[in-house]
Amino acid sequence: MAAAAEVVPRAGSAADPGLAPGVRWSPLELLPAVLVAVLGIVLLAPGHGLWFDELFTAEVGRLPLGEILTAIATGQGTSSYLADVPPSYNAPYYLVVHLWNSVPGLGGDTSLRVLSLLATAGGLALVTRAGARLAGRGTGVLAGLVLAANPLVLEQSVEARSYGLAVLATGATALGLVRWLQEAPRGLLLFGLAGAGMGLAHWYAVTVLAAFVTAAVVLRRRRALPVVLAGALAALPPVGFVVLAVLNGTGARNAEHLRDTDGALLGMAAEAWAGGRTPLLHVTLVLAVVGAVRARGARVVATSWVVVPPLLLLAAELVRPVFLPRYLLAGLLGLGVLAAAGAMAFPRAARAPVAALLLGCSLLAASPLAERPPRERAEEVVALLSELHEPGEPIVAADQRSAIGLDHYIRTSAPELRRDVVLPPDDAPADADQVWLVRRIVRGEPVPTDDDAILRDAGLRMVEQHEFPADKTFLVLQRWSR
Repeated sequence: MAAAAEVVPRAGSAADPGLAPGVRWSPLELLPAVLVAVLGIVLLAPGHGLWFDELFTAEVGRLPLGEILTAIATGQGTSSYLADVPPSYNAPYYLVVHLWNSVPGLGGDTSLRVLSLLATAGGLALVTRAGARLAGRGTGVLAGLVLAANPLVLEQSVEARSYGLAVLATGATALGLVRWLQEAPRGLLLFGLAGAGMGLAHWYAVTVLAAFVTAAVVLRRRRALPVVLAGALAALPPVGFVVLAVLNGTGARNAEHLRDTDGALLGMAAEAWAGGRTPLLHVTLVLAVVGAVRARGARVVATSWVVVPPLLLLAAELVRPVFLPRYLLAGLLGLGVLAAAGAMAFPRAARAPVAALLLGCSLLAASPLAERPPRERAEEVVALLSELHEPGEPIVAADQRSAIGLDHYIRTSAPELRRDVVLPPDDAPADADQVWLVRRIVRGEPVPTDDDAILRDAGLRMVEQHEFPADKTFLVLQRWSR
């Protein structure tokens, strides 16, 4: 009976989506969640400090609920040095972090990353269940394992940002769609609620919601009207936050980080998914094509998942740049699912070797993450200041990124330094005999600020510098004396 439960109809048949509702849940479907948890723990083991984006999460999430809501509604920053960086598009994430921090024993740097890891594990478990119901347990488990070993998924699974929650909501939305396809109207409520959560976690994920609606229309035609309506309603909350950001003046925030791909978005997205590793890129693309042509059960859903989001983003690119690899994460999950479906579309004798090749290439592409350097070392800057600083000596943050790291780690590990800290927009005092200046290095040169001229005019000169190179932010600690 178990073997018969995994039999699915011929790809392209009218019943193609339904297909394996008799596939009972099995503990094997937890393998992807276990794998991403184990790999995530390996990545977290070095205990690197938070970097700017994660520090923003920590500093906003710890605020009183009223202040967070006010910042979201008005587009105002939550501190003097974050005046132009308010919580906006993924604002609901900070509310989740606030709730997470309210749990006794949580709220530390690691716990914020663990929240993302747990959410990612849950999301992959849901994707696995959806794949198992659509195309059989083998396809579902392989899809989940491929996602768990993917370098882009792994990297974002241990970041204190909203991508873990986006993966969780995407998995729940996919499962809701599958349940509706197989046992309508069951699954429709889950599809709508999780679809809204997906867009609220990251508004680019609305493109995946559109992909799932497209799949329902292709498979059920006029009978897909309930899914179309549920998808439209689910899109309203994230679209509402985008409109709010535009109205309160924060609509273009972070736009400088987005790149114009000149029409090459699909290829660049695939390269980001493969972590820049050619073997995984080639294997994934070949198997995705096989899956789109030959896979059973999951073919329509997975193909829509892969095709619709980048096409929508390519259309958006006609108006303004939209490309940033991690922003595309929810859509790129479909690439792993379609490749797994392609691997399982091979003749039975070839499935295991092909699946092993796909999973092996994924693990190989992700292996450099185990030795990745810290993204920022503000905690080490504060630790050194605790050793060298004398009471009464000003500690000046020269820029926004230096300020948030200094502020966070002085609050959490060196509160005795607080009275001497000077944060933007305040400048370095001109009447001190010795000043500690924390600043960024970009392209080998210190980012220029007003503090340099102020200190020089006051008769101080830089006499000592400690460098803290890192993957995202290169900080230096300078001592200026008369």
